[in-house]
Amino acid sequence: MIESSRVAAMATAIRRKALPFVGAAVFILLWEALCRVQQVNPVLLPAPSQVIKELEESPLWFAQQTAYTIGITLAGFAIAAVLGILFAVLITEWEFLDRLLFPLFVALNSVPKVALAPLCVIWFGTGAEPKIAIAFLIAIFAVVIDTILGLRSVPSDTLDLAHVLRGSRWKVLTRIKLFCALPHMFAGMKVAMSLSLVGAIVGEFVSSQEGLGYVILSAQGMFDTTRVFAAITILAVVGVVLIEAIGVAERLALPWHHRGR
Repeated sequence: MIESSRVAAMATAIRRKALPFVGAAVFILLWEALCRVQQVNPVLLPAPSQVIKELEESPLWFAQQTAYTIGITLAGFAIAAVLGILFAVLITEWEFLDRLLFPLFVALNSVPKVALAPLCVIWFGTGAEPKIAIAFLIAIFAVVIDTILGLRSVPSDTLDLAHVLRGSRWKVLTRIKLFCALPHMFAGMKVAMSLSLVGAIVGEFVSSQEGLGYVILSAQGMFDTTRVFAAITILAVVGVVLIEAIGVAERLALPWHHRGR
């Protein structure tokens, strides 16, 4: 009986994991069929087989551009995660800083980052620094908002008990508030990772001689739609892998939360 239930659970897990791949395969087959039946001009919409052929012709070159974009993305995400969590802790622990800094933070986030991109180039030059800055600016808001939500979602009974037991402010923060905020923090980091990838591409659009954003921009100028779709395909895969990596880290750090869900 126990073995049969385990087998059934494994089968269910396999089906759940395989379902997204089945959906993607069906979508690609329909796309390929549409392009072949309707004889769609590759300049407008290349077939998946043409996109794969484009990737096969220059795999090392695409790998180099992908590695550059991933590096920019991870750097922007790391800075956004660290500074975002620190900023969230500051404004939740000190009401004065909340009233003083949070409105300015929201106002800065309301400014389109594309408008700030030229300033980043002027301030940091044309290397990797302005692209990392743009990725950071786009990603940090999600980390701050979700961390604040987590820090403020601690049950009041738990905080009252900590005060009765004479827990210091530091211990309450590190052993209770941050612990309770971890699920929200990981949720914010998943969003921040995808936004950091967007920021890296935006930065490469503005000023870059390498990276997937540069590939898309240069191919667009030559109306090489197949290469544009090849870069977009890589970006889609990279985005899924990076967010899944955050999910793996979440399951390792919060096994009880994962089991609960």
